Amino acid sequence: MGKILAVANQKGGVGKTTTAVNLGASLALAEKRVLLIDMDPQGNATTAAGLNKKKERFSVAEVLLQGLPWQRAIRETEIKFLKIVPSSPSMQTAELRLMEREEGELLLKKRMGEVEKEFDFIILDCPPSMGYLTLSALVAAHSVIIPLQSEYLAMEGLSEILSLIRRVKNRINPGLEIEGILITMHDERTVLAREVEREARKFFPGKVFRTVIPRNIRLSEAPSYGKPIVLYDIKSKGARAYLNLAKEILRK
Repeated sequence: MGKILAVANQKGGVGKTTTAVNLGASLALAEKRVLLIDMDPQGNATTAAGLNKKKERFSVAEVLLQGLPWQRAIRETEIKFLKIVPSSPSMQTAELRLMEREEGELLLKKRMGEVEKEFDFIILDCPPSMGYLTLSALVAAHSVIIPLQSEYLAMEGLSEILSLIRRVKNRINPGLEIEGILITMHDERTVLAREVEREARKFFPGKVFRTVIPRNIRLSEAPSYGKPIVLYDIKSKGARAYLNLAKEILRK
């Protein structure tokens, strides 16, 4: 049975989608069967994985709201063991329609049973909000990866997503755990970045990944070419960091 990982943070621009796509690609290079599900209506993970979101007819919205079989929504990528359920225009209204349904937040979890046996890892790329799509992902997930940007007020924003995770764990998904807090966009030359890392490790002992994702130009460029960093520039610092993160998760 596959491990379901949600990558979540209500704040945008923290490396959430970058992490979902590149962790998925790195695990796939280790010949782990990976399914990336783009839960974000913006569709950035879809684009970064090499698909044109404007041309995609089906997404997780059709799976949840219309009973579409998973196999009709799953798409191949350039990496053999990495598949994706893309975002599509229908995701824009999916959140409202899920809210209108009785126990709509449980639909994703119920449908996961049909597909999780086929994959070693299922990665849910959540929207940059604490809305219903993020809630659905947390209800379905086994654990959560929380990207933490090495910038001012990063720790303050962290408390909000941790509060939501606690509420989901207490009320709906008692098995939900924190896989780890991932420090992203890290420039070790700056005092601020070093302070953010030090504070995170101090306040969340054992919860912060040893791997730190650096601020890296090649990592920023890769999505515009529709490629994970391991295909765009496997020798870059960003690629090495995500490969190390994959190894760290596999060791667990």
